[in-house]
Amino acid sequence: MDEVVFHQLLGWHHFYDRATPALGLLSDGLLHAAELVALVAGFFWFAELRRRRVFHRLAGWSGLLTGAGAFQLFDGLVDHKVLRVHQIRYGVDNLALYDWLWNLAAVLLLVAGAMLGLRVRAARRETG
Repeated sequence: MDEVVFHQLLGWHHFYDRATPALGLLSDGLLHAAELVALVAGFFWFAELRRRRVFHRLAGWSGLLTGAGAFQLFDGLVDHKVLRVHQIRYGVDNLALYDWLWNLAAVLLLVAGAMLGLRVRAARRETG
C-alpha cells in the first residue's frame, strides 16, 4: 500500500529521498522489482501449499497482515526515524501526526495478524 499510494499516486516520498528526484524514482523502481520477486516467490509457495492441501486460509491472512504490519513498522521506525532515508510526507507543519498514524496503522495490522494467528493455532489444537 505504501508504494502504490504514497510513492506513486500521492507522490509524497520515494524509497530514497536524500538525493535527486531521478535517484528517488530509481530507488522506487528497484524496491518494486525486489517486491515483485518476493511476490512471485510467495505465489509459488502458496501454490505448493495448495497442491499439498495444507494451506489454511486464516493462516494465509494472518501471515499477510503480520508481514504488512511488520514491514510498515520497520519502515516507520528504521527508515523514517533512524536512517532518515525518507519521511512520510514533506512540507507539512505536523510531521509527528503522520508518523503516529503510520506506526499506529502498522501496530493495528500486526495485532490483527496475531489475532488471526491465535485463531489458527486454536483451531489446529481442536482438530488434533
